[in-house]
Amino acid sequence: MSLAPPAPSATTPAGWLKTVARPWRRLTLLASALVVADTAPAAGFALGVAMTVARIDQGVAAIAPWLALAAASLLARGLIGQGATSLGARLARAVKTDRRRRLLAELFAGGGRSPAHLTAVVEGVDALDGYFARFLPLRIGAAVSPLLIIALAAVASPVSAGILLFTLLPFILGMALAGTAAAGESRRQFQALERLSGLFVDRVRALPAILAFDAAPRTTSEVASASDELGRRTARVMRIAFVSSGVLEFFSALSVALIAVYCGFNLLRLLPFPAPETLDLPRAFFVLALAPETYQPLRRLAAAYHDRQAAEAAAPALMRPEPRATERYVLPDTAPSVRFRQVRIAYDGAPPVLDGFDLEVRPGQRVALVGASGTGKSSLLHLLLGLAPLSGGEVEVGDLPLSLTGGFAGRIAWASQNPVVVPGTLADNIRIADPSACPGRVLAAAGQAGLSGDLDRLLDERGGGLSGGERRRLGLARAFLKRAPLLLLDEPTANLDPASETAILEIVRQAAQGRTTLIATHSAAVAALADRVVRL
Repeated sequence: MSLAPPAPSATTPAGWLKTVARPWRRLTLLASALVVADTAPAAGFALGVAMTVARIDQGVAAIAPWLALAAASLLARGLIGQGATSLGARLARAVKTDRRRRLLAELFAGGGRSPAHLTAVVEGVDALDGYFARFLPLRIGAAVSPLLIIALAAVASPVSAGILLFTLLPFILGMALAGTAAAGESRRQFQALERLSGLFVDRVRALPAILAFDAAPRTTSEVASASDELGRRTARVMRIAFVSSGVLEFFSALSVALIAVYCGFNLLRLLPFPAPETLDLPRAFFVLALAPETYQPLRRLAAAYHDRQAAEAAAPALMRPEPRATERYVLPDTAPSVRFRQVRIAYDGAPPVLDGFDLEVRPGQRVALVGASGTGKSSLLHLLLGLAPLSGGEVEVGDLPLSLTGGFAGRIAWASQNPVVVPGTLADNIRIADPSACPGRVLAAAGQAGLSGDLDRLLDERGGGLSGGERRRLGLARAFLKRAPLLLLDEPTANLDPASETAILEIVRQAAQGRTTLIATHSAAVAALADRVVRL
């Protein structure tokens, strides 16, 4: 099918799925027609078996045509089932291809790069497969086929048809209850999957920071907890599916048993109540062979009902527009002001590092944060990067509140005490600050930071080949390379000899030009560079 569907406009998951399926309505109806057409060979097989049993004492010649009818009916059922499966798979493939194409176009156009968007592209689209391949064709077939089979049974035995119709009601009720119970659990399962996917993507993106701040154990615990939650949700969905299958099988077996008891007592003329009909052997066998077929379409639909719940659980992630955070919260290119208002920083299970902290930094001002170790200097810098929790108060960068943005790492030039080194060349390690930077800019940043030597030399993850001073210069080179209005420096001269510290001071002065700068330091020489010194 080459017809492209319109943008879905329905606001509910079920309505959205119907809207998505509308362009492929012909394909859906054709697959459903094959499901309904399966009724004809089912009746043919039942008739063949009934007549074979009834005439088995008349010899091979008498039963051969009926055996041939039963065999031909089985072959026809196989071909019809294969055709319905192929059409369902074609329908699902068409829908998934179109949905994924639309989502990827939005993704690469910059319309949404959140973990939830990535989950929708991969897991969300795949969740549509069962709905369109199995559930949608079976839904129409399950509504029509049982009534056709009951009508055929009524030709041979109206009472048996009445029993089938009566037992159909609790069967349908059981399906509805099971579907209602499974819907909520399926939705929560997909939400748990979204959380796990989002957490994993976020942590992969922040891997250098995680390694730099020795947060690997905590990150491992977070991912493991989210994974366990997904496992628990999945187990609950499977538990409901198994229980509902057992209930449906019970009602199906009960109805067939009632038909068998009625037919048997009718044939033996031992019914405890007057019956409006007297059955013979062919009609009794025909009804008995048809009875399981009455529930077969519904049992298939019940087996595929989880596919509907999975699709409806994934639909909100596919149908809702992704918020464009970069359009709502953008720092200006000029140096911003920074205001800390009654800021409180408290890590889990520990006393607050800072409480009630107030500070206002003017645009372009250089502020040195000094104080003993553990007073919260680094935590204030980490707060702006989104690496420390804002437990109380507010931080405003320009006119943007930290409580809404979560951090400004994308617009901050950052040089830590121990810059992360990744395997690769020195140039590659500088380019981490701006992957789009051309070789000329990388070379200029290295020169400004005082990094001499071959930029193509290879480094390992431990920074082998770099001295302590060169590691600090690497962090400053990244700060030079990144065109950010806010500069954060964490102990830029710690553990350096006086000559190296003096060289670094001039680089820090150059890096801070035209930017609002916060420097956490113990050094009086670094503090002397600042326009203002704040003691913690």
